[in-house]
Amino acid sequence: MKWLLLFAAFVAFILMAGCEDRYRYTCQNPDHFGDAECQKPRCQFTQTCPEYLVAPVLEKKLEAPIATPDR
Repeated sequence: MKWLLLFAAFVAFILMAGCEDRYRYTCQNPDHFGDAECQKPRCQFTQTCPEYLVAPVLEKKLEAPIATPDR
């Protein structure tokens, strides 16, 4: 029973080690949208432009709130 618990803990550890946030393409990461390789025309050949990869994220981009005077 002890070996079974150790094996289960080992398997769980290995599976959790693979869980991390990664992007398949560099241009999917919002932090890299401004990089040269993510700008047209360079990204059009490989079709890795941010608007091709994460269009819903770019459409939902929040704008700055409108300033209202204090009452």
